[in-house]
Amino acid sequence: MFILATVVPEEEIVHVKTLLERIAEYFDPRTMLMRVVVSIIIFIACMIFTKLITRFFRRLASHSTKFTPMVCSLIRKCSNVLLWIVGIIAILQTFGINLTPVIAGLGVSGIVLGFALQESISNFFSGFLIAINNPFNIGDYVEINSIGGTVTSMDLMCVNLTAPDNRKIVLSNKNVWGSVIVNYSSMDKRREDFLVSVGYGTDLEKAKRAITEVISSYPEVLPDPAPVIEVNKLSASSIDFVARPWVRPADFWSVYWRFQKDIVEKLRSEGIEIPFNQLDVNLKKG
Repeated sequence: MFILATVVPEEEIVHVKTLLERIAEYFDPRTMLMRVVVSIIIFIACMIFTKLITRFFRRLASHSTKFTPMVCSLIRKCSNVLLWIVGIIAILQTFGINLTPVIAGLGVSGIVLGFALQESISNFFSGFLIAINNPFNIGDYVEINSIGGTVTSMDLMCVNLTAPDNRKIVLSNKNVWGSVIVNYSSMDKRREDFLVSVGYGTDLEKAKRAITEVISSYPEVLPDPAPVIEVNKLSASSIDFVARPWVRPADFWSVYWRFQKDIVEKLRSEGIEIPFNQLDVNLKKG
């Protein structure tokens, strides 16, 4: 009977002992408890600073004229994200996790990620350009690339709109910044464009007076600039007046819908002809 004995080099024994000592030291109850306590403190500190940052930028948005709510919201979100990234790195380092190789590897992998996330990066920087140039604010009614809605929120990647029929519309910041933006709420007044058609046999001064009386009866119509009421076009079967009063943006649609009803009743009460397309067919006897 033969017994085979393996001789382990002394260096390996020392290496194993050192490794076991390090593991025992790492999982030492006192050391581990201290690391957990420090991590909890860092976590609580991040939560407190997040609330303070949020409160600060909300106050800044409500009191400052230079920083709009959209700019404050964007800066607040970026600050909170950076704060939590720093907090997570600090917690990992508390447990002895070395992030130096990871950070060094980002230099190589950053190029690959840049190509993979180029759309997200484009949306991120487009969001900053939108916030800095401030083409609209939260609550404004806008039309972007023929899509209309009220701006409800904006983050680092997209702009959220609510359509008049209560649909939620999400547009990426890149598409918003690269499109024509029409803001219907940024100005303090808007111009209505009404078209009123009368027959060719109508007394034009009487028709103009009737249109003026209807528009003048609306308290929402602004006196300055004064409404414009003139003959605009001679159509095939009618003479077309254009009426252009100015109103507040909030009163635009209420005045528009009311005028469509009131002008018909006014023209009928004044005996003014309201033309419509007609087709005369003449039959010849053979």
